[in-house]
Amino acid sequence: MFGSVLPPFLFLLPFTLSVPQPHCSRCCDDLPPAEDTVKTTPEIHTYINMTILKGDKGDKGDKGTPGKPGVEGPPGPRGHEGPKGSKGQAGAPGDPCKSEHSVFSVGRRKALHSTDYYQALVFDTVFVNVPEHFDMFTGKFHCRVPGVYFFNVNIHTWNFKETYLHIMLNEEAKAIIYAQPSDRSIMQSQSILLTLALGDEVWVRLYKRERENAIYSDDVDVYITFNGYLIKSNQE
Repeated sequence: MFGSVLPPFLFLLPFTLSVPQPHCSRCCDDLPPAEDTVKTTPEIHTYINMTILKGDKGDKGDKGTPGKPGVEGPPGPRGHEGPKGSKGQAGAPGDPCKSEHSVFSVGRRKALHSTDYYQALVFDTVFVNVPEHFDMFTGKFHCRVPGVYFFNVNIHTWNFKETYLHIMLNEEAKAIIYAQPSDRSIMQSQSILLTLALGDEVWVRLYKRERENAIYSDDVDVYITFNGYLIKSNQE
């Protein structure tokens, strides 16, 4: 039997007894999940009544730069004729140096007997030749101012001889001067208006047939004349 007193080398060591503990859970874990209580927030649109906020009319702005010209439209209908205006004042006189003019008057003091079928009548006396458009060497007028011209030829016939001449435009006969042979001489005349272009020539031509063709004149008086002048220029 051991006494009630323990030997000195024996001690009572404390110890903890591990007892398994039950799993801890909440009482609400077994409940079904609650519905989502968060609601969608509605969108808010701001509306401003402009009729309330409209201010006073502002000042007119500066004029902008002009745009490109548009396509030209069709011509419009002709308008009504306006009232007749008052007569204006007379203008200043024009420069006489710029006016168009051409005039000549030439004569022949010598008689002429035609020796060829076609022979130009040449003159030896100048009365007027401004501005020298008539050529005294050829007996032809050269047109330098296109327009309408007046021409005139005067001749004296020869006794018992035929007189047969043409007023020529270039190489085309335009008017005739004719007198049959007679025992007396007479004055014959022919005039014509011609429209001339630049470079045209007007002259008088003798035409010989079976009979002798002649015109009379002498050294004292002038029986043969050829005249021409511009009536209206094409530039007027």
